[in-house]
Amino acid sequence: MTTPHGEGPYRRHADVDPLAGLRTPGDPPWDVYLTGTVFLDIIFTGLDSAPVRGTESWARGMGSSPGGVANMATALARLGLKTSLAAAFGDDHYGEYCWDALEQGEHIDLSTSRTVPHWHSPVTVSMAYEGERTMVSHGHEPPPEEPAPDCPPRARAAIASLTPGTRAPWIAQAARKGARIFADVGWDDTGRWDLGALPDLEHCEAFLPNAEEAMRYTRTPCPRAAARALTDHVPLAVVTLGAEGAYAVDGRTGETADVPAIAVEALDPTGAGDVFVAGFVTGTLAGWPLADRLAFAGLTAALSVQEFGGSLSAPGWTEIAAWWRRVQSYDDQDPAALRRYAFLEALLPADARPWPLRRAVPTIGFRTSA
Repeated sequence: MTTPHGEGPYRRHADVDPLAGLRTPGDPPWDVYLTGTVFLDIIFTGLDSAPVRGTESWARGMGSSPGGVANMATALARLGLKTSLAAAFGDDHYGEYCWDALEQGEHIDLSTSRTVPHWHSPVTVSMAYEGERTMVSHGHEPPPEEPAPDCPPRARAAIASLTPGTRAPWIAQAARKGARIFADVGWDDTGRWDLGALPDLEHCEAFLPNAEEAMRYTRTPCPRAAARALTDHVPLAVVTLGAEGAYAVDGRTGETADVPAIAVEALDPTGAGDVFVAGFVTGTLAGWPLADRLAFAGLTAALSVQEFGGSLSAPGWTEIAAWWRRVQSYDDQDPAALRRYAFLEALLPADARPWPLRRAVPTIGFRTSA
């Protein structure tokens, strides 16, 4: 299925509460908790090729937005989940901008976050070209961790990024408080690719590596075999397959799902993996069938890559509704592909007023005159 490119609408407060039918007075205060490093992302797009040493390259587009863990937090909040983020922010202008963008712009809870005096905000410059990206980052030594009251707070779910050879105590704490843990993992620079070096995997309900990571960790020849092998270590394995979509296996029930990707013209892939995880977590907490969760995650990721930036490219519900209405209007759409997303009909707002979706812009802030 193909999808059109275009600016999508977004409400400052989510149009849809995907968990509306499940909420009770005794629920945790937050749907999702996460922690990590917030970067200021500066994104260059419209480059014809990779920068060449000794030359100057001009980009046709540029955007600035909160990045790092902010990508995931924003994607979750825009899908209607009550999101709490614990992070350190510098007391420079970059840190102030990121804090305001997340708290005031996206309504993310930052009560367990803190501003660190005289700490420089980490910065990443991302250059997008030929469907790929190259990043350059700068950051000072991270500030020492400080105890926070009731941290991690009670939440339905928590999202963690696992680091080989490292145990993060907050993951076990969140699991003991009843949170369902969803985890991804980065590239193993040690080259060991040992699942035993991911001790927090024992607390996880779902593990979402990409195909290369999954095959290396399981010593298997294909991503689908890797997903099946991972269920020996975690109840639910989801392996992303890039342009081929995603494959998942629920080891508790034996259910599998294989959903192709939506074909799009990618402007900037920054943060697409985070948006995919956010979509999958949303569908899981809402109790959707496995295939619907994969399809929704892939759709949200596909919409995100058509805009600048990581966090501010994440779609909201009215944007998803606009996409659904538009793809149905095309006479040449594959009926089977449309049926794959028909479950959205019962969720999407029929007459939502469009709001401008906040996007990454070149300049962080303009001075206003009285």
